[in-house]
Amino acid sequence: MTVSILIADDQGMVRAGFAAILDAQPDFEVVAQAEDGAVAVELSRKLRPDIVLMDVRMPEMNGLEATKQLMDPPPRYEYRPRVIILTTFDIDEYVHDALAAGASGFLLKDAPPADLVQAVRVVAAGEALLAPSVTRRLLDRFAAHRPPSDRHRLRLADLTEREHEILVGIGRGLSNAEIAAELFIAEQTVKTHITRIFSKLQLRDRVQAVILAYDAGLVKPEQ
Repeated sequence: MTVSILIADDQGMVRAGFAAILDAQPDFEVVAQAEDGAVAVELSRKLRPDIVLMDVRMPEMNGLEATKQLMDPPPRYEYRPRVIILTTFDIDEYVHDALAAGASGFLLKDAPPADLVQAVRVVAAGEALLAPSVTRRLLDRFAAHRPPSDRHRLRLADLTEREHEILVGIGRGLSNAEIAAELFIAEQTVKTHITRIFSKLQLRDRVQAVILAYDAGLVKPEQ
């Protein structure tokens, strides 16, 4: 199947460069380009691409707001693309909020072309672009300035004690195997619990699980 892609960036040369790289792949098709977030939202809802490459800093509407609108559409729209945030910086003040809003990961603009192609493949396959440990390093920088939210704590009320323990492990950046070893249970059991956690909390991937663990105060930033 062909993966359809929309590129949103306020720099025309950046858009053209990304489009050339992606269109060179036989299973990719760049269906549209947008110069700001508002246009990205409009074109996405019209064309329904599988992937949106979203720059963070754009005029009119930035990538964070555009991502929020795409992930939380009005009632008449059910379409939600997978969003990859593009940024010039490996740590950006908007990245945390973009991931929390539902983006599937972020990529540096100066990444090699092969990394861009791989990022689209990973996200198109339904995976998060960031390893949980990378996400944790990102969140550590901001968590100290974001007190735990009671709203997020309330979301955890339906979790069993074991599911709560596993969510903490995910928040700490542990793999399924590491969580299983720490809790003395089978790795398949961990996978089963994670499926239930994601269903109960309406999480798309481990990145969102890590963010929730921080926002609910389950995991403290490393000093």
